[in-house]
Amino acid sequence: MLALRECKYRSAELKNQNKVNILKIPINKAQIPRFRVLLNPVSNMASPFISLVKKDLLMEWRQKHTLFGVLLYVGATVFVVRMMSGQPEASTWNALFWLTMLFVAVNSVAKSFLQEHPHRFRYYHTLVKPVTFLLAKMLYSILLMAVMSLVSLLLYYILLGWPLAQGGLFVALSLIGGLSLSAVFTFLSAIAARAQQNSALMAILGFPLVTPVLMILSKLAVKAIAPFYMPGWWGLALILIALDVLVILLGVILFPFLWQE
Repeated sequence: MLALRECKYRSAELKNQNKVNILKIPINKAQIPRFRVLLNPVSNMASPFISLVKKDLLMEWRQKHTLFGVLLYVGATVFVVRMMSGQPEASTWNALFWLTMLFVAVNSVAKSFLQEHPHRFRYYHTLVKPVTFLLAKMLYSILLMAVMSLVSLLLYYILLGWPLAQGGLFVALSLIGGLSLSAVFTFLSAIAARAQQNSALMAILGFPLVTPVLMILSKLAVKAIAPFYMPGWWGLALILIALDVLVILLGVILFPFLWQE
């Protein structure tokens, strides 16, 4: 009995000594922020939303394959039209421009979610909220489409002329159209990315959503080509804005459920 008590007493002493040694370990407080930066790099910046947008813009600027691919597509399309038919009429010019914008959106904006690896979504899930992640992707797509719209207008102006009576109105419509296409294709890309990277699903869902947007944009642009009185113009503009708001609200409501899967 005495031997057992002595063993228990010695084991208790060893445990107390280990606790004291652990408490006496020197801690370098200067290294603590470094570990925080490694564990949570997004939260150390001003905002997770701004950090995600900066991340996408930096990745696009470093890779540049999407940017130069779209520029090559727009330049080749405009050059071929110029060589085949010369300077087109105003209505044909308008239709070609919006078709170009559609393919630019498909080749650049639609890949915003599809280019992300599925394991990376799990990492983002631990850092930011799903709504913040979706809105950051939408803002990145809107900025990218705004740049592409201005570049496309410049190429059209150089190679196909400028058959517009109200150039400022058409530039504003091209930016609004880029916003509309960005919102639609970002939302569809999010659905396709969470549905096992199914690009065919994005094409199937995109046709009924993009078709009315392009029809409204082409009709709104008629006023910039021929400045005459057009009844119902403001009604079409309000319908386009309502469609954009509806798509964004649908994304905000539905994406958190897709994020959890």
